[in-house]
Amino acid sequence: MDRITIFDTTLRDGEQSPGCSMNVQEKLRLAQQLDRLGVDVIEAGFPIASDGDFEAVQRIAASVRRPIIAGLARACKGDVDRAWEALQGAARPRIHIFLATSDIHLKYKLRITREQCLEQAREAVRHAKSLCADVEFSPEDATRTDVAFLCQVVEAVIAAGATTVNIPDTVGYTMPEEYGQLIRTLREKVAGIDKVTISTHCHNDLGLAVANSLAGVQQGARQVECTINGIGERAGNASLEEIVMAMRVRPDRYPYETVVASEHLFSSSQMLAEITRVPVQPNKAITGRNAFAHEAGIHQDGMLKNPLTYEIMTPQSVGVPDSRLVLGKHSGRHALALRCEQLGHQFERRELDEIYRRFVVLADRIKRVQDSHLLELIQDVTSGAASQVSDATSSQTKKFPPIGATMPLPRAAAAAANDSHSAHISGSAGQSTLSIPFADHHSDQEDYLWGV
Repeated sequence: MDRITIFDTTLRDGEQSPGCSMNVQEKLRLAQQLDRLGVDVIEAGFPIASDGDFEAVQRIAASVRRPIIAGLARACKGDVDRAWEALQGAARPRIHIFLATSDIHLKYKLRITREQCLEQAREAVRHAKSLCADVEFSPEDATRTDVAFLCQVVEAVIAAGATTVNIPDTVGYTMPEEYGQLIRTLREKVAGIDKVTISTHCHNDLGLAVANSLAGVQQGARQVECTINGIGERAGNASLEEIVMAMRVRPDRYPYETVVASEHLFSSSQMLAEITRVPVQPNKAITGRNAFAHEAGIHQDGMLKNPLTYEIMTPQSVGVPDSRLVLGKHSGRHALALRCEQLGHQFERRELDEIYRRFVVLADRIKRVQDSHLLELIQDVTSGAASQVSDATSSQTKKFPPIGATMPLPRAAAAAANDSHSAHISGSAGQSTLSIPFADHHSDQEDYLWGV
């Protein structure tokens, strides 16, 4: 299988996210975690940006020895020299130079001609090469650059000594088929490109950063630039964990390998969230708290029978301890029975039905039923039923009242419930009771349709 280099830019592009700035110690700590994760390249910062960024790159270069350590520089001598000063203690240093090439950037931002851009790129790479053997060049806003001119620039920097050529979709504008075509065109038209590594760097403004990166890989890119949790400018960068796991889960479509230790993905995500104080969105692929959580009864039933029914990877493969079955109004008897059992209670089918019908009403009111609510519900139902119903024949007390009887809502649940929810409530002042219509559902097929 072809090897894909994972270039992590969490400490540089990721840190540029509003609110995600990190100090030197935090950067060093995260760099050590990225080393454990197994990324190939760590872009440690932008040394000329500040003294703090310079120090962070310098300290990471001195202490993190396995991966390549890259520092960013604009295409000018001062930036390149400052980057090299920070990087020269690294075991495997890389100077990463960037210069915008799209007409809109050349005209309005840089105010230079295409010819001046070409010469500036060539000279910056040539100077960097005189200092460092490993030089990467990025034509910023490549996907909005005239393709013929882009080919010219890429060919010039390769001739000047660049070892990696990165093709950034800086503003997240391109579509996967366009991006793949661009990589293919460069491979076909640029002299010497077979001697360098082609890299992707895609932003997520249209939610396509991962898709574009994978399209680039399919067309010959062998380095992917990405960040933990997909953080980065504006809508962020391609998500490292999503790219790695897409290739792990679908080798039939993406027959490529990385050396990332995927079992460290979740801990890396959590560390970044802790350092930046920016939480991971709950439904974030791979590392969000709901990525391996199931509430719908049909899903829970399938998971309990065989996790492959609803999970395409194991949680352990990305460092998540286990799947979670969340008890809510969509949950079914199977998951409820399991949780009751885990809490030390086992019930016959009719007993479980009685617990379940009260659970559903409770869950509809408080959204998520905690263990404390469930234990109190079990206690109230069983003790309340025992005090109300007596079996005259056997002189034994039944656990449950007749179907349709009214039972008090557990105290903790009543306190948590939103009073504005509509329900038929009856009873004396100060006590909430619910009248719950109910019918037995005994067949497995009915259970499936009912929500198991």
